[in-house]
Amino acid sequence: MPNEVASAPPTRRGFLGTMTALTAASYNRVLGANDRVGIGFIGYGLIGRQHIMNFKKSFPDVDRVAMCDVYKPRLDEGLAYLESPNAKGYGDFRKMYENKDIDGVLVATPDHWHALLTIMACQAGKDVYVEKPLTVFIDEGKWMLQAMNKYKRVVVVGTQRNHNPGHLVAKKVIESGILGKIQAVKLGAGGRNIYPGFGKTPVEDPPADFDYDMWLGPAAKKPYQKHRGLYHFRWFWDYSGGQLTNLGAHSVAAFLLVMGVKGPTKVVSFGGRFTLEDDGETPDLQECIYEFPGFQMTMGVREANSYRDSTGSVVLGNKGNLVLGSNAVTAESHGDPVNQIPRFMGHPIGGPVYNDTRSVPWIEAQPGSGGRGGAAGEAAGRGQGGGAARGAGRAAAGGEGEAAARGAGRAAAGGRGGGGGADDPNSQENQMFNANKRDWISCIKSRNQPFCDLELGHRTATICNLGNMSLRLGGRAIHWDPEKEVVIGDKEAAAMCTKQYRAPWEAALRSAIKV
Repeated sequence: MPNEVASAPPTRRGFLGTMTALTAASYNRVLGANDRVGIGFIGYGLIGRQHIMNFKKSFPDVDRVAMCDVYKPRLDEGLAYLESPNAKGYGDFRKMYENKDIDGVLVATPDHWHALLTIMACQAGKDVYVEKPLTVFIDEGKWMLQAMNKYKRVVVVGTQRNHNPGHLVAKKVIESGILGKIQAVKLGAGGRNIYPGFGKTPVEDPPADFDYDMWLGPAAKKPYQKHRGLYHFRWFWDYSGGQLTNLGAHSVAAFLLVMGVKGPTKVVSFGGRFTLEDDGETPDLQECIYEFPGFQMTMGVREANSYRDSTGSVVLGNKGNLVLGSNAVTAESHGDPVNQIPRFMGHPIGGPVYNDTRSVPWIEAQPGSGGRGGAAGEAAGRGQGGGAARGAGRAAAGGEGEAAARGAGRAAAGGRGGGGGADDPNSQENQMFNANKRDWISCIKSRNQPFCDLELGHRTATICNLGNMSLRLGGRAIHWDPEKEVVIGDKEAAAMCTKQYRAPWEAALRSAIKV
């Protein structure tokens, strides 16, 4: 599905170069009043507050125009946190969309609102930064793409970790073929331990200053419980896909970027809410297997056990393996296959005969570096490490790996790299947040296609949603056509790809796009 916004889509290399040249400081010097962008914020929760902090500290060319939230205390606090004396507050986003001072909206609401808020923003002539998880069911992503193209809007998805320059190096390592035939990709499980959970909350009346009906929006009408509201919505199927769609989206988006694939052909998932003692619905343990042409990918969720595989996400080839994030390359060895057979006391007559052939590595290993890959991307770009892998690292930027990898890290925050907390604009996480926001603001002005575009966000969400569909069907294998984006031969599974919105939101959807 082409993004009609882009008249001349930038290359990722070109984007990184632009990011290096146009830091927040240089924008402040060169932009005039006509180049300012007005942003309205929808949802003042954990991530919504983080976004505002990024804009306050690193985006002098952006006006923080408005705040919308259905919980009055948060709306008031959010308006104060904007530190914009003329900012307006709204309890109904539709009124906010009428504000002509707003060029773009940032959607940081519960997941079940992401699609419709984006679609209606496009209809209102606003560009959109929408958080992941992008969708609750697959057809929502198709509707969002239709709206973006119909109204010619710029839509960026909050998969900011794809701005990690190490991912571009990893992509080139894979494309170089040095790993041999890729057999599998193992994405690190999202492991944490919140046992025994957050307890159970009774049915009661919602707080007087909380517009619960608006909070529910297009979702089914359910009696109010505290957990069916602020923050804890994550563990209910009506509003979210659990941690597979939440935390898993980052890993899947990076996987799609580095592997260059469109989607799986078969999916199976098992799991359940086995351990947590609360009123949540989504699984606390889940494993998924996805079949792609020629290889498989696995991923999972753990909510009651925090053990982490030290290798994280790994691309497995017959000649070598690549650890995503650090970009460490480990070598596989080859020799006479006979010598790989267990020896014990030796085979009787007629069995395999061992020999003295020694196994040797297929490729030269590369140590990589720790962290999420910024340092590794820089090291690989400079050509440090093993021979073949070093060459692929240099090729990541067409022979200018050092500038691209190093520059992207600096440009992400318009300044230095390094560690730091969530309130440190130079922390690695905030560098990636800021890179995604700067790309959005730049594309609002240029009308170019953004890096973390809606197409990739939709395909990311589709993979996660397919895993949940299989799990909720008892582990049934779902056959999927990634080109036509349809379930093959399973009417029950196909019906799970779509859903009717609660009134009046179904009518609002149909007024914007063709359903």
